[in-house]
Amino acid sequence: MADYTPKPDHKFTFGLWTVGNTGRDPFGDPVRHKLSPVELVHLLADVGAYGVNFHDDDLVPITATPSERAVIVRDFKQALSDTGLVVPMATTNLFGDPAFKDGAFTSNDPKVRAYALHKTMHAIDLGVECGAKIYVFWGGREGTETDSSKNPSDAGKRFRDALNFLCEYVRDQGYDLKFALEPKPNEPRSDIYLPTVGAMLGFIATLDHPEMVGLNPEVAHEHMAGLNFLHAVAAAWDAGKLFHIDLNDQMFGRYDQDFRFGSVMVKQAFYLVKFLEDVGYSGSRHFDAHAYRTEDYDGVKAFARGCMRTYLILKEKARQFNEDKEIQALLTEILADDGTYSYLSGGYSADKAKQLKNTTFDRVALGARGLPYEQLDQLTIELLLGVR
Repeated sequence: MADYTPKPDHKFTFGLWTVGNTGRDPFGDPVRHKLSPVELVHLLADVGAYGVNFHDDDLVPITATPSERAVIVRDFKQALSDTGLVVPMATTNLFGDPAFKDGAFTSNDPKVRAYALHKTMHAIDLGVECGAKIYVFWGGREGTETDSSKNPSDAGKRFRDALNFLCEYVRDQGYDLKFALEPKPNEPRSDIYLPTVGAMLGFIATLDHPEMVGLNPEVAHEHMAGLNFLHAVAAAWDAGKLFHIDLNDQMFGRYDQDFRFGSVMVKQAFYLVKFLEDVGYSGSRHFDAHAYRTEDYDGVKAFARGCMRTYLILKEKARQFNEDKEIQALLTEILADDGTYSYLSGGYSADKAKQLKNTTFDRVALGARGLPYEQLDQLTIELLLGVR
């Protein structure tokens, strides 16, 4: 029987803000007491996680003095040492404080933009101090409610200038750090700039150091817009920009639900896990999700274990898919290639173009060929339902 126990080589991580979520929402007060970062590190160690990620404010309150910061960081690093957990990723909270109500890097106020850079540089220092190799940027307030307020082209230039500045800062400090941009279409702003993986990929190409900047796509964020997350992840992978990934679950077209991974759209989660495992993605599997508001901290532990267990179950299902003789026979039939057109591989040449233009195709036969996708999909469903 397959072993669904998480191990360090699975690289399962959670943010302090995920297991530390107190259950507060726009309609209700917290239902769980707040745990310290040290307590959360030990909670994650108890459930078998590999690592813990954080926003700067998750670890060090925005009001902390330098001496308070030193104590907090010392205790946090001691907890990491005691448990063996690592910090693969860090980020900056540029959305919670009222100063960022109109954005951070894209704010109309140059003082706010300067403060955002100031806060991020200090947060980068903190992340690197704790071992982070990836630094995520989620522009939660980088957007508008009315386009009367802000020219989107100006906002794009401001965002570009900020990332160029921070890339140079990282280079100047000699940090071994890469940036990962996290797109989201809306919430908490009505419209957030660079809302999708595709938009971010186009933007990265305009930066001074695009080799330093990749993506941190999130299941919920693409599903909010009704998009296919697998396709977004594949595009990021194909571009060499899948630096990090946020796993959770989300129904199409809803608010940002951040459900336990695989708890709502199992088929989509399966295809995602299969892709990551088939291509050999070696980064963290980070669960950016929250336990239900109904839960106490035993329930939070059950939530965290569930995220990891579901991933491992789907990983095993992916192995079964790849070894299932009937499924593979169908794929062989679908992908049949007698080599007639292998000359087209390797790119264009004048001779190839001439040969292809002079080829006669049986268009009717091409249209008449059946593709057994119904049968293939049914076998996939049966595999996921455990009857194969």
